Amino acid sequence: QTNMHASFPYESNRGREYGGVRRPDVLIQSHPGLDSQDPLVLHNALSGVDDGQNANVDDGTGFINDLPLLKSIKPRNNENSKDIVLSGASAPSDVFCSVPGRLSLLSSTSKYKVTVGEVQRRLSPPECLNASLLGGVLRRAKSKNGGRLLREKLEKIGLNLPAGRRKAANVTLLTSLVEGEAIHLARDFGYVCETEFPARQVAEYLSRQHTDPSESYRRKELIHATKQITKELMDLLNQDRSPLCNTRPQHILDPSIQRHLTHFSLISHGFGSPAIVAALTAIQ
Repeated sequence: QTNMHASFPYESNRGREYGGVRRPDVLIQSHPGLDSQDPLVLHNALSGVDDGQNANVDDGTGFINDLPLLKSIKPRNNENSKDIVLSGASAPSDVFCSVPGRLSLLSSTSKYKVTVGEVQRRLSPPECLNASLLGGVLRRAKSKNGGRLLREKLEKIGLNLPAGRRKAANVTLLTSLVEGEAIHLARDFGYVCETEFPARQVAEYLSRQHTDPSESYRRKELIHATKQITKELMDLLNQDRSPLCNTRPQHILDPSIQRHLTHFSLISHGFGSPAIVAALTAIQ
């Protein structure tokens, strides 16, 4: 069994639980793969994620639906270098707002609860979102005073967002996703890799041209070595304890590597490491 993240279960026998079940119903409500005593089960990580079948969610009209295209903007050394610190009475696990998902079909639109801790992470390095981008992520309605109103709401929970702030990271499609939806996407990607990637067919195709027994033996040794290295990488990624949604798990890796994994998680909002593990699992 391979757990793609402490807050993200992944099982090789997942195909059985999906059989005959309508996909939106199982994505959030079924969380196999971790022991019930584990404090980091997906239920805790995604307790801020609604069951997703909200028929009355707006289809996007009146909301900021698209973020700017990818631009190469280098972060300045003298700004955006410090984490945003909570100074109010709000706890990181408190819910700041709920936002409709961007990737769902209109017939099964999900809503995801965004915690104060997640907003704090989006305002801190490495992203350092400004009011405009944060408003787009949170699907705030366009208005003349939208930025000011958002800053005022943030100030009420102890978060300070200066006007005219520059973002520190390049904007990608992942920037538009909140953590709940990014994890949802990673889980779906893992399911598709597990059930649909033609691993056997690819392996057989690549082996056709190597019929010499000595060459086949050498390649077999290479495959065993590759699988061992791949397993070591997967084991490392499975020990990632980056904060996600309303969880802040205790680190078990050395800080010298955990900080880099946390950086990757903050940029991809929890999607990155689970997606890599899913891809590596598919070729194992």
